[in-house]
Amino acid sequence: MKIVDVLKNTVSKLSPLVRKKKSLFAFFLLITLILTVLLWHRIVITANVGEAGVLFHRFTGTEIDKVYKEGVHIICPLDIMTIYETRNQIALHEFDVLSVKGLRIHLAIAIRYRPQYDMLTLLHQRIGPDYLQRVVLPQIESVMRKQLGNYNADQIYTNQNGLLNKAIVSSIEEVGRNYVTVDDVIIRSLTLPENIVKAIEDKLTQQEYLRSYEFRLKTASKEAQRKISEAKGINQAQRIISESLTPEVLAFEGIKATQELAKSQNAKIVVIGSGKNGLPLILGDKAFTTVKEKTKKITVPAEPQSRPTQELAQ
Repeated sequence: MKIVDVLKNTVSKLSPLVRKKKSLFAFFLLITLILTVLLWHRIVITANVGEAGVLFHRFTGTEIDKVYKEGVHIICPLDIMTIYETRNQIALHEFDVLSVKGLRIHLAIAIRYRPQYDMLTLLHQRIGPDYLQRVVLPQIESVMRKQLGNYNADQIYTNQNGLLNKAIVSSIEEVGRNYVTVDDVIIRSLTLPENIVKAIEDKLTQQEYLRSYEFRLKTASKEAQRKISEAKGINQAQRIISESLTPEVLAFEGIKATQELAKSQNAKIVVIGSGKNGLPLILGDKAFTTVKEKTKKITVPAEPQSRPTQELAQ
């Protein structure tokens, strides 16, 4: 009985203290829930598809050796996680370039770029999230102005010797030194004053005419050389043939032709050539029929009839 009484007295003494602790615990729990709701966006950070995060600790600085991948990350509300897009991005930009003679040229370009994933923490620490405005655009613009400023307007307009391509390659290499990869720089348009464009187009037209005339002259020269070579070949061939045509060869060929004529069943006209060894001239049956037809057409006029004997006697 004494033990039970003692326990009852102890519980009765502790109950006010427990009630106070419960209320205090409930208060702290409520405060914690309120702070969690208010700071939820600073505690739970989500990196979506094609994104990565860099964490900045309030007391130790940027975490250099770790890039936070896609997914949900829980951090201290005092820290800051910056999300970067790691996919290819496109930026449109326009600026002016002065030629070597001071003529203003307006360029409109499109830049396809992305941050280097492994160097994302250094990019965040040394340049920052607005690296496009701090590094990419200024360096591309500076390099292209420096490269194109050594040429005339017509050389830039016609991309002589690929100078625009060389300027683009140089600008891409320059930007790549700052933890950013530029895949390509596309020139969307290149604008000059209208009178300059017309003068350049006239110049190009005249150059094309000149090239056409030069091509025609070369073609005519080659054709003349061909005809000269052909004439020389014909001359040489005739010389060789004339040297080989001896009287004996001609007589032999005449004998062969006569033999072939004798074997033929068609009617022919043979005209014997003049001279000792004159070759026969052979005409086909058509010539023979033509001669016959002409002979048939010839008519002999009738002789006039004599008068009667009676008239003579008178």
